[in-house]
Amino acid sequence: MNVVKGSVVRSTAGRDRGGYFVAVDVTDRFVTIADGKERKLSSPKRKNVRHISPTSHVIELSGMTDKKLKRLLREFEPEIREEAVTTGRE
Repeated sequence: MNVVKGSVVRSTAGRDRGGYFVAVDVTDRFVTIADGKERKLSSPKRKNVRHISPTSHVIELSGMTDKKLKRLLREFEPEIREEAVTTGRE
């Protein structure tokens, strides 16, 4: 799994499962993630790399604000709704 700073990732475990986040910092076993809404850039969540799934998208974090980040990650929301309809969950 190749996660770099600025990668858009999807949470696969925990209360935030199914949500899209951006990787703020990456170490060997952990990634700090933020979404601009629940987890701000100033206080990102530490998450095990086994509990996330990277996407092919990368966001430039320089000059990023919570409001801009929230707006960018909102583009991924329709994918969540489509998945919920196909699996019968919402």
